[in-house]
Amino acid sequence: MIHESSHLRRRRPARLLPLTTVAASLLAVAGVPAEEHVATFEHGAHQQQFVHGAPQEPSLEWTIAAGGRIYDTWWDALDRPKPETTNPAYPTAVNDKQSGPNTWRCKECHGWDYLGAEGLYSKGSHYTGIKGVMGAAGRPGEEIAAILRDANHPYTPEMISDEEMLRVATFISLGLTDMRAFIDYETRTVKPDAGDIDRGRALFQTICAACHGFDGRAMDWGEGDDHAFVGTEASALPDEVYNKISNAHPGAAMVNLRALSEFDRISVLAYAARLPVGLDD
Repeated sequence: MIHESSHLRRRRPARLLPLTTVAASLLAVAGVPAEEHVATFEHGAHQQQFVHGAPQEPSLEWTIAAGGRIYDTWWDALDRPKPETTNPAYPTAVNDKQSGPNTWRCKECHGWDYLGAEGLYSKGSHYTGIKGVMGAAGRPGEEIAAILRDANHPYTPEMISDEEMLRVATFISLGLTDMRAFIDYETRTVKPDAGDIDRGRALFQTICAACHGFDGRAMDWGEGDDHAFVGTEASALPDEVYNKISNAHPGAAMVNLRALSEFDRISVLAYAARLPVGLDD
């Protein structure tokens, strides 16, 4: 059984297609209940700038993806200390199932689908009653950044600098996708007609397979017989996986596909959701 988590455990090679290199994942989900655990990601010193730094002349696509990683898990994205306390702005009176570091994540209130209480987080262990950020799409980044500094978002400059917060604002302004077009919200699965499978196959086999293998089983985030491959995760948690495809996983030396079209990214998700979910598939 898969439990939602945006944190990869320390990666271990799958038994079918072992990889000796430490590579980032296309998909970020591991079988960790209630998103309680955060892994320490291994990457070489030469990758530190790529994983946690910024280019001298950031492109818009890089900025949006970087903002998406901060939205996901800012301390992993920025190589900052993980908060130990519960976010004072988190509505514990509404939801006492979440506490500690996860309550500091943007996605924990606003959702992987950016719809908050009106989306996939309208019920269950992540429900807060807080609206999503989709309504802010298209607004000026500076305006959004100012909102992200109000009392409802108690992030200090030591946690997230003003420049870094503007990346989040740019992501919200220009980088959101309405996932209702390609995800069935009743079943939380990819719709059969989502994207183009052949296009997704081409992209996966020429980009993603370098780390994940052609069948998506070169990396396994599960434990024992409870496997968590690319196909397992994409079919079970497509909203989270779409974020990882678009922005990469925070703290991992993973490529993102933000510079490709939205349709291409949806196509990769649709193809990934058809990959094997277990050893015997």
